[in-house]
Amino acid sequence: MTTPQDAIAARRKLTNKLIAAKDAPRLRPFFDPRVTLIAGDGSLLLGAEDVLAAFASQFADRGFVAYVRSTEQIELNADATRAAERGRWVGTWKDAPEQSGTYLATWKKVTGQWVIENELFVTLG
Repeated sequence: MTTPQDAIAARRKLTNKLIAAKDAPRLRPFFDPRVTLIAGDGSLLLGAEDVLAAFASQFADRGFVAYVRSTEQIELNADATRAAERGRWVGTWKDAPEQSGTYLATWKKVTGQWVIENELFVTLG
């Protein structure tokens, strides 16, 4: 049986693959419709539509390569319906310096599937 931590880690890896493939529409099932995301530059994105539009904009940049999120820890609440994921992220472009930092994501289980409720990215490098 798959543990919640393994399921969340697998979904994170799949988001990395979809980002590398520049496939914004296929990211939709990973986000709660009311997701809140604070980007590495401090900007605030409210709702899945805003998050997907931001991805689509990044993907349109010919220099954009990928964002890779590497999970370091996943903690669950007592009834295993919410989780906190912490890790490192790296953004790469063909014609610009790499960016990197720390992230924290809140996941919640909805109809048997883990979705991202909140994400916070802090640019450190």
